[in-house]
Amino acid sequence: MRLRIDPDQPPWCPEWDGELRVSSIQTGVFAGPLGSPVGQHRFHPDVVVREEQPAERLHTPRYAIIETRLRASADPRCMVALWMIGYEDRPERSGEICVVEIFGRDVAAGRAGVGLGVHPHHDGRIRDDFERVPLAIDATAAHDYAVVWRADGLAWYVDGGLVRTVDQPIGYPMQLMLGIYGFPDADAGPGDPFAAPAGVFDVDWVRTWRPAS
Repeated sequence: MRLRIDPDQPPWCPEWDGELRVSSIQTGVFAGPLGSPVGQHRFHPDVVVREEQPAERLHTPRYAIIETRLRASADPRCMVALWMIGYEDRPERSGEICVVEIFGRDVAAGRAGVGLGVHPHHDGRIRDDFERVPLAIDATAAHDYAVVWRADGLAWYVDGGLVRTVDQPIGYPMQLMLGIYGFPDADAGPGDPFAAPAGVFDVDWVRTWRPAS
């Protein structure tokens, strides 16, 4: 699969998120009635539902092994990520598990900073525990990234090797979010920020497994 940000793509939410452009897929959606503040990933206190959507639970696991093989972009204007957010059918079920997050600015020859961890957002039971782990890899080549999510905590692996653990329980259904994010205000020189090249994110696969008991 290839996700792209083309030169003529408009910002996804200019009122609250500036010029950020996004190409993304997700495995669930939940929101309240038109005009209400009920919805997922409330990234700004003033956001409200602008377009009503039927609730969808295409894939919302609770405890799983989540794996992906992907190639990051080295473009400093881009970030790629596979992350999970609470389905948020209850407001406190809003935490995030970041499976992998790589900014192009953190990619260099033979090394990369790989973001792994959890964010609480509106879940007061979770403490923010996120780290950009330095790894000796060419992140623009295909690598396997995985998290093992169990009732008592999480463990992250890159190419089969353990790189990080978090001992925090997160026990509600989450949906997957896979995307490339473009930051036109990044220092990348004059001209259209995605004219050459366009933002590209190649993903071989994403899969989930039920962890052994």
